[in-house]
Amino acid sequence: MSARLTPLPLTTLVTTDLTGITRGRSFPTDELEHYQATGCGWVPANSALTPQGAIASSSPWGAYGDLRLIPDLASRVTLSNGPDADAPALDFFHCDLRQTDGSPFGACPRTVLRDELQRYRDQLGLQVNAAFEHEFTLHAGCAGHQPFSLQAQRQAAAFAGWLLGALRAGGVEPEMFLPEYGTHQYEVTCRPTLGVAAADRAVNVREITREIGRQMGLDLSFAPKTHAEAMCSGVHLHMSLLDLAGQPMLYDAGTDNGLSNLGQHWAAGILHYLPALCAFTAPTPVSYERLQPHHWSASYACLGQQNREAALRICPTVTLGGKSVATQFNLEFRAMDATASPHLAMAALLIAGRLGIEQRLALNAITDEVPDSLNDEQRKARGIVALPASLAQALDCLRDSAALNEWLPKPLLDSYHALKTEELALTEQLSPADLCEHYARLY
Repeated sequence: MSARLTPLPLTTLVTTDLTGITRGRSFPTDELEHYQATGCGWVPANSALTPQGAIASSSPWGAYGDLRLIPDLASRVTLSNGPDADAPALDFFHCDLRQTDGSPFGACPRTVLRDELQRYRDQLGLQVNAAFEHEFTLHAGCAGHQPFSLQAQRQAAAFAGWLLGALRAGGVEPEMFLPEYGTHQYEVTCRPTLGVAAADRAVNVREITREIGRQMGLDLSFAPKTHAEAMCSGVHLHMSLLDLAGQPMLYDAGTDNGLSNLGQHWAAGILHYLPALCAFTAPTPVSYERLQPHHWSASYACLGQQNREAALRICPTVTLGGKSVATQFNLEFRAMDATASPHLAMAALLIAGRLGIEQRLALNAITDEVPDSLNDEQRKARGIVALPASLAQALDCLRDSAALNEWLPKPLLDSYHALKTEELALTEQLSPADLCEHYARLY
């Protein structure tokens, strides 16, 4: 008599690719030891997958080659239960893409970030502390709500409780779940962490949020704009620099805005290269429905103290309870959305900031006014430039940025341009409204 069949628990090795989509392969959890050192197979051409699921026709890889997904054993995320008692456990490891001999694969965004973080340690004596904030839309089967209201919070209370519990169980260290300005729009924040783990944590937030929504039968999307009349959803990346002993390096009480000399060069680098950086941080055609004036996102490369129209914002600090200003002090990058690869976007920003330090760039593009309210002459005098108005323009800016390209692996750049060219071709006939709905389904 045969034994009763029961489902096997599965563990997944994942990579979050150049389009910010998490992909991978699963195996029986009780065989984990077999996969720890050598991982599992992967295909180079997957690095040229568009969000639409097509491998770019001009991919540099074709049908050739093999890779391995090598798990980072410290990155494991496990959720044993959720609102659906019958749902299988969620269990995955973040992985690095490597050649079959173990050498790095040039189009792996996680490796690019790790390499840049190592340059910060070796060349600058710095480490990076960071956190990603995510806005998303959640349709909980109820009518629209008042912005920021308790009613909105209560409408999503069951989801929020499960989500924060799941995030905590997954090691994400959640801080807050809050209703946002838009109808059905919410935000989730988590505590900062050092290095690659910050970008891993961004992926964990997205995938755990999707898992809880899936188990509760709720429709949600991280797309920057889900329909023509919707409020825009962004990702805000908070970053601070520490020395190798853990002491904060961005703050100087003696300057007008609190930014240290090092911080000013770093911020200037990000702003200087921002038009090209948009190709990574606002990487889809629908991203540019959000990067417009008066959207509380960003449409100009400038720094503001308390200015939510600035691409880079000095975040407020509090002295209540005797809190240290220096340890709170951080910069918030606002020209990003969840169609971006967290690892690649963070790496590109750090490269730009490092170049700002090395080139000793001056920080001039500062305003606490809405940049669009300034005239052309005023913006020119302050060095404030407009961000690209489309993905095609952003990609052109990236191609023209020799200094930025020098620090990004050619296989990654070739894959990225191929897949983004394909993506533009696949979406060029869509109206703005159709574009929003298209990406709402994909993300």
